Amino acid sequence: MICRIWHGWTTHENANEYEHLLRSEIFPEIAKKAGDGYKSIQLLKRPHEEEVEFITIMSFDSWHAVKEFAGEDYKDSYVPANAKNVLKRYDDNAQHYEVKEQREYE
Repeated sequence: MICRIWHGWTTHENANEYEHLLRSEIFPEIAKKAGDGYKSIQLLKRPHEEEVEFITIMSFDSWHAVKEFAGEDYKDSYVPANAKNVLKRYDDNAQHYEVKEQREYE
């Protein structure tokens, strides 16, 4: 499995709007675009004094699936125009990690 990790930051005033945008528009767009090898997405949120940080962690079953989603320049971030309007700053490149082990407990 491959995890694609990306960070974006927005103002406190825009944080709820951005979170709503992710849930209602961007995540469904990603699910349509990504293809069969796309497995999941997680959203993390952390307020800081001057801004709010968001992290997305996307899971894919292979490098091929990552490239199917992101193209040959798979490191490039996927940031739709409507997200750019509310983000203060964001990673230009996503980070990719091979998951070597995952354990789940109940």
